[in-house]
Amino acid sequence: MPTDASHKLIPMTTFVLEYYSHEGYADLQILNLMNNYANFLKKRLTLGMFVPVDRKGNILKEPKNYKEWKSLDHNDGKRTDVVGFEEYAEYQKAEQNCMFEGFKVDYNGYSKVRIIASYDPSIELSFNKNDLIPLGYNDVESLTVFDDIFLTSSALKAIGIKR
Repeated sequence: MPTDASHKLIPMTTFVLEYYSHEGYADLQILNLMNNYANFLKKRLTLGMFVPVDRKGNILKEPKNYKEWKSLDHNDGKRTDVVGFEEYAEYQKAEQNCMFEGFKVDYNGYSKVRIIASYDPSIELSFNKNDLIPLGYNDVESLTVFDDIFLTSSALKAIGIKR
């Protein structure tokens, strides 16, 4: 798991103080970055932010040999001709929509889904299957109670942070 603090989910005040202390002043780019991060923190949580899901919000099962398939240079997520590998491409696209790294399904029952951080099993979220809303957490900002939630490159891109 990454340990670079710039890739961790942090409270807004910490974000502002860290960026301001490095820059020394708030130019338009820094203000835009702060605005983007504030908007990111206010996003309503969805299951698809943590694990790959289909359009209906159902969890996608990782295709067989997916890691090997994905490691091939030509499967970089930019190809449109994936004949015979549609399941792999769908999973990859859903994976690219995830905002948080390292989560996996711990339990997928009739009425709820429980996910955990693979790097810290004490970080656990449960989603009600009827409305796919996590129990006890409403928005991204509510996750800042955890010390180690890592952002994906998709999240960093949405915020405006270049990796």
